[in-house]
Amino acid sequence: MPVYCYEAKDANKGCVKCSNGFTVTQSLSDAKLEKCPYCACEIYRVISAPGLMHSKTDLHYRAKRAGFKCLKKVSKGEYETMY
Repeated sequence: MPVYCYEAKDANKGCVKCSNGFTVTQSLSDAKLEKCPYCACEIYRVISAPGLMHSKTDLHYRAKRAGFKCLKKVSKGEYETMY
């Protein structure tokens, strides 16, 4: 289920939760919230970047399996081979 971020339209009128922003887990078919569930102040959904990341260990595993070498920086100008 997606996680949506909401903030108060007017931070001065909102409670502590909606003035700073809060997250809600909602289904895609759920209607977006229009009022804060804590203080009933008007809120809006904040557009944010999705959290898509690669697993660093999986990336290293696939690179090693494909025959690549990975270097780790030891100090300025010095590297050591990890695999």
